[in-house]
Amino acid sequence: MIIQLNPGISATERSEIIDVVHSFKYKTKEVNTQKGEYVIGIGKTDFDIRQIGTLDGIKDIHIVSDDFKLVSRKWKVQETEIDLGDGVKIGNGHFQTMAGPCSIEGEENINETIQHLKENGLKIMRGGVFKPRSSPYSFRGMGLDGLKMWYKAAKEAGIKIVTEVMQVSQIEEMYDYVDIYQVGARNTQNFNLLDELGKVDKPVMIKRGISGTIDELLQSAEYVFSGGNERLLLCERGIRTFEKASRNTFDINAIPILKEKSHLPVVADPSHGIGLRDHVEPVALASVVAGADAVIFETHCTPELAFSDGQQTLDFRESARLIKKMDELIQWRNKI
Repeated sequence: MIIQLNPGISATERSEIIDVVHSFKYKTKEVNTQKGEYVIGIGKTDFDIRQIGTLDGIKDIHIVSDDFKLVSRKWKVQETEIDLGDGVKIGNGHFQTMAGPCSIEGEENINETIQHLKENGLKIMRGGVFKPRSSPYSFRGMGLDGLKMWYKAAKEAGIKIVTEVMQVSQIEEMYDYVDIYQVGARNTQNFNLLDELGKVDKPVMIKRGISGTIDELLQSAEYVFSGGNERLLLCERGIRTFEKASRNTFDINAIPILKEKSHLPVVADPSHGIGLRDHVEPVALASVVAGADAVIFETHCTPELAFSDGQQTLDFRESARLIKKMDELIQWRNKI
């Protein structure tokens, strides 16, 4: 059960609502976000919700059977829109393409990529400064200094940035230099990290776990929302299966299913989803057709020389071609 409270509700009204919910043997959790105040009721007793809905201080009340309640579409039919400022929006009819290198490599790499994005009308750049690598001997990113350099150049160019946060201690130090925090596949169930991201007032994109289910992804988003941050994006990035022909198995089914189950915007990551440069384009286009609100992919001036993930990274020519095709598909999608 989700109870939406009126803005400016009095302490007396709030206390009465919680007491009545408790009288039905329900546990409660109060959630205050950037956009509203809620009381979440957890229990199994059947009762007439009008016994609660008529109380003073209640804006609306919803019965939600899903374990993930706040991110469920069962109470919020209208799609969530993430506003990054400067007219850059994701979700609720606003499509965005995010592109950039796997790892931020230096000033030249940053400036080349920003120029490529501007030439192709993109407003969001992806890149890693803290890199979780399978091998301890692989390049692990430029760290906070690299982030500061990147953010300064991007801001001057009017470009937003999305980058991965790996641990709780990085959240605060990254705050002034990031537009979207990314939670990577290896951290999707790092609940301490998710709890702390619930306390910040910046968008968070959560990637699906390496072998995670759709419901587990939604539960991870619920952690952040229930912590107070409802500016969330869900990212399908492929899952690990028995198939060896590609890096991962991109679950195209997840896009319409997530759109059905949740009001949050859905982002597709074809680069990690298939891990093969020649096949990133068709998977990205399929994601658009399937209803994704955004696509994030890797691009580099010279993928063969990239510090990481060059095998799945498009060069600028391939990137420009993909962006053009996706723009055409979005125009088609908006007409049907």
